[in-house]
Amino acid sequence: MASSAPAPASKGPRYAPPDPTLPKPWRALIDGNTGYVYFWNPETKVTQYERPVAAAPPSPSQPPGYSRPEARAMSSAPSEPRSAAAGANVSQSAQFTNQVSQGANGSQMSTEAYRAKHEITIIGNEAPAPFMTFQSTGFPSEILREVLQAGFSAPTPIQAQSWPIAVKGRDIVAVAKTGSGKTLGYLLPGFILLKRLQHNSREGPTVLVLSPTRELATQIQDEAIKFGKSSRISSTCLYGGAPKGPQLRELDRGADVVVATPGRLNDILEMNRVSLRQVSYLVLDEADRMLDMGFEPQIRKIVKQIPPRRQTLMYTATWPKEVRKIASDLLVNPIQVNIGNTDQLVANKSITQHVEVISHGEKSRRLDQILRSQEPGSKTIIFCSTKRMCDQLARNLSRQYSASAIHGDKSQAERDSVLSDFRSGRCPVLVATDVAARGLDIKDIRVVVNYDFPTGVEDYVHRIGRTGRAGATGSAYTFFGDQDSKYASDLVKILEGADQSVPPQLKEMARRGGYGGRSRRWASSDDSYGGQGYGAKRSTDSFNNSSFSNQTGGGSSFHSSYDSSSRNNQTGDNASFPPSSNNNQSGDGLSFHER
Repeated sequence: MASSAPAPASKGPRYAPPDPTLPKPWRALIDGNTGYVYFWNPETKVTQYERPVAAAPPSPSQPPGYSRPEARAMSSAPSEPRSAAAGANVSQSAQFTNQVSQGANGSQMSTEAYRAKHEITIIGNEAPAPFMTFQSTGFPSEILREVLQAGFSAPTPIQAQSWPIAVKGRDIVAVAKTGSGKTLGYLLPGFILLKRLQHNSREGPTVLVLSPTRELATQIQDEAIKFGKSSRISSTCLYGGAPKGPQLRELDRGADVVVATPGRLNDILEMNRVSLRQVSYLVLDEADRMLDMGFEPQIRKIVKQIPPRRQTLMYTATWPKEVRKIASDLLVNPIQVNIGNTDQLVANKSITQHVEVISHGEKSRRLDQILRSQEPGSKTIIFCSTKRMCDQLARNLSRQYSASAIHGDKSQAERDSVLSDFRSGRCPVLVATDVAARGLDIKDIRVVVNYDFPTGVEDYVHRIGRTGRAGATGSAYTFFGDQDSKYASDLVKILEGADQSVPPQLKEMARRGGYGGRSRRWASSDDSYGGQGYGAKRSTDSFNNSSFSNQTGGGSSFHSSYDSSSRNNQTGDNASFPPSSNNNQSGDGLSFHER
């Protein structure tokens, strides 16, 4: 790797011009390294980014001695020493409260009411209250400006609850559906930490985000560039299917944030072209998906090269035993944040689900009706079970609509071009295999069509989750045939859980147990889909080793014109993280092109 340049000399804080509107004895200071304005109370030694307000008299309901939530000190305060621990560094970067500021929130909702309204449950000790508004976060003005300019009016539930935990330096497991705003949920606290640490980016990244697919990795990179630009945060993206040369040159120039797929990062580590010894903030995004794809050995190998004194955040849409195991190995005394019911697989209620029980021969005609009924230019994703079907359907649809295909056999250049055309609206119909079922964060997708039903209801939920994102609404149409009947019972539960109508034919399939009432060949809904059981009670014990055959669905012809860095130093009594032995796995991850 290129020789490192000496880090710039640190500049101390200086007083800002006097501000008579500040309540005494507060003083405004300017951080000599970042230029941020912050506020210091010379009597209490409290330092914060949020502009102080005159303390109100304590109300009878407030605990004794309460006047204002205590702010955590910043290293740039005149009287505070620099701390070496990553957790302390994060917590020192802004005002992080155990109560949300009354003044910032206007009509204040209690912590309990907010969590109940947004179905937030917490597992772990000393979880701080959520940041219900952007103003209450105390984030630097540059970051808040980017967020507000992006059009966000308030934090999403996962952001509101994970931000105050992250900025205290705690490890986090966040279990939330896709499209919940989790990317900013972990990026912004990482930005604050790396600005505080002021590492030399040419010596390696401070923030490392691992992602299962190159599509998701590039989208995380786009967000990192967008929201880190004003703070002069550099980032790069490492993924397979593209030449290593340009990625290596970006690493040599220096990157504060590295977003990577596990396979490509391992390749570059083996070349000794990147060092992870400065990583203080590790994120595993879509951890369940990475484990599904066989990346656990690579993840553990990567973690071996990261200092143990780090902060680790794990985001996952589901919470099976495999994810629990790696969480117990890699995280230390984490706080778990659940959004919604994690014991039951649920679909986004903002999506109107239409399930139609039809034969394979009726699919093309019905698809044409659906596409014709949409407004011109509406973005639509159509999911197929095979690459061949995906290509064939895209070719036939192109006769009447602007359609293109994406799957694992496409080159990176082809995939980038297809996604660019889809995002811009030049090609509003995208035909895809499950390569696009997770990670595609395109907020104005109006319709999802499951031309072929996937190989499980979990993938069904992730497919339809491409629409109805970021508070929007959407529609999902699913073609369901006799060959899919083994999923009928679980699909009925998904529909009922999201308050959707259930077709009588689907109910009948579920009642008969599939295959027209013949003796049932498949496990019940309590132990189907690998034993995960998406019933109303999916306990830890329900994760057994049962499995089922892969269903390719829908036919392939188209009959119409159409580690062992295992840190088992787990502390606390968090029952959700059972202690487990480090059964280090070996072997290579599954090829992404096999999907």
